[in-house]
Amino acid sequence: MQKLIVRPLTAMIVAALAMPLALPASAQTGLLPPRTQSVTGAYLAGIAALENLEANRAATYFREAAESDWDNPIYAGQTFLSYLLAGRISDAASMAQHVLDLNPQDELARLTLGAVALKERRYASAESTLARIPEASLVGVTAGIMRAWSKVGEGDLPAANQILNTVGQGGFEEFLVFHRAVMADLGGDRQSAITLAREAYEMDPFIPRIAEAYIRILGNAGQFEEAQSILDSFAEEGVVHPVVDSLRDDIANQTRPGLFADNVQAGAAEMLHGLGSALARDGSSELGVGFLRLAAYLDPQSAVISLSLGELLSTAGRYDDAETLFASVPSSSPLFVNSLIRLAENIDLKGDRDGAISRLENLLTTYPDNIEAYGILGDLLRYDEQWAEAAEAYSGIINSIETPRPRDWRFFYVRGISYERARMWDRAEEDFLRALELNPEHPDVLNYLGYTWVDRGENLNEALDMIERAVELSPRNGYIVDSLGWAFFKLGRIDEAVEQLETAVRILPADPEINDHLGDAYWMAGRQREAMFQWRIAIDVDEEGTVTERAAPKLIGGLDPDAPILD
Repeated sequence: MQKLIVRPLTAMIVAALAMPLALPASAQTGLLPPRTQSVTGAYLAGIAALENLEANRAATYFREAAESDWDNPIYAGQTFLSYLLAGRISDAASMAQHVLDLNPQDELARLTLGAVALKERRYASAESTLARIPEASLVGVTAGIMRAWSKVGEGDLPAANQILNTVGQGGFEEFLVFHRAVMADLGGDRQSAITLAREAYEMDPFIPRIAEAYIRILGNAGQFEEAQSILDSFAEEGVVHPVVDSLRDDIANQTRPGLFADNVQAGAAEMLHGLGSALARDGSSELGVGFLRLAAYLDPQSAVISLSLGELLSTAGRYDDAETLFASVPSSSPLFVNSLIRLAENIDLKGDRDGAISRLENLLTTYPDNIEAYGILGDLLRYDEQWAEAAEAYSGIINSIETPRPRDWRFFYVRGISYERARMWDRAEEDFLRALELNPEHPDVLNYLGYTWVDRGENLNEALDMIERAVELSPRNGYIVDSLGWAFFKLGRIDEAVEQLETAVRILPADPEINDHLGDAYWMAGRQREAMFQWRIAIDVDEEGTVTERAAPKLIGGLDPDAPILD
C-alpha cells in the first residue's frame, strides 16, 4: 500500500526532553478540595478550556475560582499558568508571586519572575530569583542558562560560563556550545565566539539558526571569505532559508551583518525559543507554549518566535491566535513570505482549502521563485485530490533545480504520486525511478513503485524485490507489509500472502484496504468464512466508501461468481 511521511529533531534537544519536567504544582495531579458547585464548575470549565489551549478563556474561569478561595494553590496555579499561556506576562507575573507564597517550590512561576527581571534589566534580581530553581529538571536547566544571560547583562562573561559549566554536567554541553558562542559574541570575546560557533556549526551544519549565528560572527570579525563558504555550502546542499539567504548581500559586499542577538533579552529568548519548539514537537504543548510566550515577551520583535508560536497554536486549533501572530511579521522581515505561507496553511486547517489554495496561487504570482510556496500548494492540491494541478505545482520546484541532489528525492516522489493518481503512469513511473536514483534505499519510494507495479501486473519479480527491501528497512510499517502480502498474492504465492497480510492487519487493524486484501487471500487459500469476516471488517471501517464498493459484492459471491453464499 502507498503512504507518505517525513521530519526531524536535533539530538541534543532530545536529550533535554528526556529530563523530568517540573510543571507548576497547579498543573500536577492533585485532589481538588470540595467547594461550592459554582466554584467547581468554574474550575472544570477552566480545565476544559486549557486542554484546548484556550488560555484567555481558561484564565477567566480559573481567576473566578481563585477569587473565591484565594489561598487555594491549585486555583492560583492554574490561573498563573493560563495567563502565561495566553501571553499575558504581566498578569502571569503578578499571579506567580502569589503562587510562590503558597508553594515556594513552583519552578515555572519562579522562572517567569526571573524572566521579568531579566526583561527589566534587573540582572542581579534575575540571577538570585533563578538560582533558587534546582537544576534537576528542564525548567531548572532553563533557569540556569537564563542566569548565565543575566551575568552577561552584568558584563561578567566568565561568571556566565561558570554557570554553564554546571548546567552542562547534566548532558547539555553540546546544546550549550551554541549559546556560549552567542554569549561570547555579545560579551565582546570575538575569538571565543568564532571558535564556539564553528564547533556548533560542525556538529549541526544545516541548522539555519546555528548557520546564521556563525555567518554573523564571522562577518562581524571581517572573515567574509569563510562566511561566504558557509552560504555556499547551504546552496550546494539545496538548503533554502530566508534568514540565512538575507545575509548574502552583506557578506558579498563585505559589510558587517550585525549581532545574532544584539542584547541579553534576545539571547535568552533564543534559548527559550529552541527549547519551547522542541518541547512542543515532542508533545509537551503547555510547557512549549509557556517557553515560547516568555521568549516572545523577551524579544517581541523576533519573527522566528512569532512563527514558531503561531505554528504551534495553529496545530492546536487556535486558528485566530495563530493568525494574529502570523500577521504580526512585518513586510521588512526576511520571514515575511513565510508568514504568508503559514497564513495560507492556517486557512486550510480552519477548513477553507479553496481559500488556502487561492492565497498560495496569488502569492506565487508575486513571488514566483518561492519553492516552499510551490511545495505547500502541491501538498494541498494533492490532499484535495486535484492530481494534475498538484503535479504542476511540484513541477514548479523541480524545474528550478539545475542538478537534482539526493535530498530532492521527495519532490519527484510526490509528483510521481500525483501523476499516478491522475492516470499519467508513464510520467509517474519516470518520477519514481528518478526518486530512487536520488535515494535508492528509501522505503516509501521502494514501496510505492513496487506496489503500483504489482497492482498493474508489471515487473512483478522486480517489484517483489523492491517491496521486500522496503520491509527490511521499515518492518513495522503496516502499509509496506501489506504491499509485500499483495505482491505474493499477485504472484500466486497464497500462503506467503496470508502470512504477510495477517501481520499487516495486526499492525493496522482498522485499515479497510488491508482487511480487504486479507479477505482475498483467505478466499484463495480456501478459508471462505474467514474471507467473508475480513471483507465485513473492511466495509465496517471504511469511512470513504471506496473499499466498500469493491468489497460488498464479495459478500455475495466471493471472488468466484459461482461460489455458494456462506452464512
